[in-house]
Amino acid sequence: MKKALLIFAFFVTAFNLKAQSATEAISATVKTFFEGMHARDTLKIKSVCDKDLILKSVYIKADKSTSVKNEEFQGFLKSVISIPETVKFEERLLDIKVQNDELVSTAFTPYEFYLNQKLSHKGTNIFILGKIDGTWKILGITDSRIK
Repeated sequence: MKKALLIFAFFVTAFNLKAQSATEAISATVKTFFEGMHARDTLKIKSVCDKDLILKSVYIKADKSTSVKNEEFQGFLKSVISIPETVKFEERLLDIKVQNDELVSTAFTPYEFYLNQKLSHKGTNIFILGKIDGTWKILGITDSRIK
């Protein structure tokens, strides 16, 4: 009986460690994306993204209606590198909540966006990731933007 309990405990522990390491790898992928964005480093951003990354933003327009903006990955990269060095920007992640299985994952990240040290807006990012050839890659990002 003791032997059966020890074997069971071993498998439970191994499963938890595997889940924890996947969560850590997914969180690291998301953090690398933002490190690249803040450094205006498109190669770093590309290193953690699928080449066909899908970007969407949900926001409230001036007339109070809700709208969805779609952006192509290449357009996003161009906008990041076109931000003047004199402009300071930071997207501060308040948390990273990960849900995953073997091949797909979501990362839910509430954030605050600062422009020249002033709060510009806040919202939530939802990252969709896939495990491609053993590495977590960002497949899509949808964010909300609230003034």
